[in-house]
Amino acid sequence: MERIAIITGTSSGFGLLTAIELARKGIRVVATMRDLARAGELREHAERAGVSERIEIRRLDVTDPQSIEQVVDEVVRVHGRIDILVNNAGLAVGGYVEDVPMEDWRRQMETNFFGLVAITKSVIPIMRRQQSGRIINIGSISGRIAFPGYAPYAASKYAVEGFSESLRHELAPFHISVVLVEPGAYRTSIWGKGLAQIPAADDSPYAQRMRAVMNYSRRAAETAPDPQQVADLIGWLVHHPSPRLRYPIGQGSRLAVWGKALLPWKWFERIVERATR
Repeated sequence: MERIAIITGTSSGFGLLTAIELARKGIRVVATMRDLARAGELREHAERAGVSERIEIRRLDVTDPQSIEQVVDEVVRVHGRIDILVNNAGLAVGGYVEDVPMEDWRRQMETNFFGLVAITKSVIPIMRRQQSGRIINIGSISGRIAFPGYAPYAASKYAVEGFSESLRHELAPFHISVVLVEPGAYRTSIWGKGLAQIPAADDSPYAQRMRAVMNYSRRAAETAPDPQQVADLIGWLVHHPSPRLRYPIGQGSRLAVWGKALLPWKWFERIVERATR
């Protein structure tokens, strides 16, 4: 039986690469994105990989309930099932808390958290009736370790952590597994877009600190590994018989998580402060 996967945010980055990777593994992929005008890169990658016939591209905005309902209903009508949901759609809002307008906080949470919850809720009844399914949420190391200047993004990813942990307990009796992939810095467009939108007014009391944080982020992006690593991990997870909840991935990610867990807080705090000054 052909497995059916829905992936959100497939116009670039982790979502695009994951769509190709799952299609390579013989999975029928419903690759969704908010703006179909940006589908060209995915189509080109699919053609080069020889998997175009296993990828269906659909418009889906995770902040629009009607859009979610339309895609999920159509997938069930055509294919009769949904086996995998990869929640990848997201954006990065940065800035020091006092400087970030409330509308940007809400925009961050609507996409990264409430949108993820909404599409997850829409597929749960289908997976529950099947008595099988796998929900893979793309979190972030920022959902475990919060840096200055990225409070909105970190808050949204911490929310995804708590949601995923609770949901895993709730769905286990129905043979539905919930998995968190927690990437560190990778060469994707999300940080470039986020940096471009960070408020950094010269008269802000945080201007100097914010510039230091941005310099740190740029350095991290320049040395970041290939995002294909994350797609490869997801490709492995969809076939794993019994995955654990959390999978931190990326250079230094596991070390940072262990460091936060084992070091005295004041020591860890100094490490973060020195890295971002």
